[in-house]
Amino acid sequence: MEKIQRELVDMLNQALRLEHAARIQYLAHAELVKGINAEAVIGRLKELATDEEKHEAKFRELIGAYLGGEPTMEMGETHREQDIEGILNINLKNEKEAIDFYKEIYRKAKDHKDSLPYVFERIEHELRHVILDEQEHVTELSLLLGL
Repeated sequence: MEKIQRELVDMLNQALRLEHAARIQYLAHAELVKGINAEAVIGRLKELATDEEKHEAKFRELIGAYLGGEPTMEMGETHREQDIEGILNINLKNEKEAIDFYKEIYRKAKDHKDSLPYVFERIEHELRHVILDEQEHVTELSLLLGL
């Protein structure tokens, strides 16, 4: 495996850890939401968890099928919150951090596309779609927070 492939596998494995943690965090937070708008927020958190699960699958496929690496089974750090505002704020922060990191992976792949002649377009395509989804999550969480 070439150096760039190893670097991308490492970065995508970190992204996979983040997505796994995000999914678990959204599902756990959905169980804690109480109050007048709870039903809508719970539904949205569960939908976001489903999106994160799809991202996990994309990252696993890129790591294994396209880069010849081994997908991690580890999970990133999760954050406990109790009230709706805290839950929405920590998830908003995490989504923004994920976008920044995924853009780093995207730039690295793009900068080395000549070293990835038969897989670059697929990697670029999937990363771009995950970034777009995460940007949508930022917008949705911001709306729920009234930002």
